[in-house]
Amino acid sequence: MDTKEIMRELPMGFGMALMRNQKAYENFCSLSSQKQNEIIERTHQIRSKKEMQAFVTNIAETALI
Repeated sequence: MDTKEIMRELPMGFGMALMRNQKAYENFCSLSSQKQNEIIERTHQIRSKKEMQAFVTNIAETALI
């Protein structure tokens, strides 16, 4: 799956937060499709912008989540 396709399939809040954090974006794109899907599923439990930012910061700070 290419980057444009990945970004189209992301929940809007997650995609926007991911695009504001280059390192998180790079880490996310480097993961397998299965791992990306697991992360996307986890975003459905996030209820605030602050939580989403913390989640994305965690993606930036860790190579594997």
